[in-house]
Amino acid sequence: MKLVIQNLRQATQTGRKKLSRRILHFRMRGQPEADILREERKLRGIEQHDKLRKADIVFVSFGKSGRTWLRMMVSHLFRVKYGLPDNAILGFDNFHNLNRSVPKTFFTHDNYIKDYTGDFETKSPFYDKPVVLLARDPRDVAVSQFFQWKFRIKPTKVAINNYPPRGSDISLFDFVMGDNGGSMRAVTDYLNLWAKEADQVERFHLLRYEDLRAQPRDQLRKLLDFIAVEANEAQVNAAVDYSSYENMKSMETKQQFRLAGGRMMPRDKDNPDSYKVRRAKVGGYRDYFSDEEVAAIDARLAETLDSLFRYE
Repeated sequence: MKLVIQNLRQATQTGRKKLSRRILHFRMRGQPEADILREERKLRGIEQHDKLRKADIVFVSFGKSGRTWLRMMVSHLFRVKYGLPDNAILGFDNFHNLNRSVPKTFFTHDNYIKDYTGDFETKSPFYDKPVVLLARDPRDVAVSQFFQWKFRIKPTKVAINNYPPRGSDISLFDFVMGDNGGSMRAVTDYLNLWAKEADQVERFHLLRYEDLRAQPRDQLRKLLDFIAVEANEAQVNAAVDYSSYENMKSMETKQQFRLAGGRMMPRDKDNPDSYKVRRAKVGGYRDYFSDEEVAAIDARLAETLDSLFRYE
């Protein structure tokens, strides 16, 4: 019954957000699209900023950096540890409302808070929060962003996040090397600002996707230590096994989390590139380009990305 109540509460919150955006678009009808998008970004920033202020733990990542995988891993650990309902996915405070021992956990791509605060140069709203930055190689992220844009992204997210118009005739290489919301440049700019600001954050933990892939148990243990959550070996192993690539792919195929919205559902079950869980391959970007293109991509990354992240 508690889970039903939480699901209804989340559905109500989602409906309220969608309604507020529709009202904004209705109120600004006839005005330039750029002005409407700016106001919608600000509205979304207000929503995100409110959750940030209330959060106990903040997970930050650029889109397509493995956030859903990490969320599923942590969700299952809390489900096992506290006996929470199967198939529930950790949201902001849904698990906290079921068991007060679970911290209010804010997963964010940090897209819009700056549009509300007007501060595009620092991460000051995060300074007093425990922040986990989930980083992934920008080359892999940009390739994954291309397939997200091509097959999964909601139409409302295209213009507001500076993606090319849907249906644009743009090659994968041009998308990755271009200046759009999913390009390698967008990812490196995002990570570089966090690298510059990391020392200002009271508690900061860098979690690299590649390290989590290579050493999931050790990296999960370090993460749990950072967020002050105790877990025994069986609980850690259960979380890692549950969130394996094979199991997540199977769950998405079966639409096991359909009640959690579109996060874990393919857009086209006959198209493997439309799945949320697509390849999860470290360094997989190389499979899509010629040797010359790989060299150009690698050179760009070496010139632009902060050494904190250790991607070469």
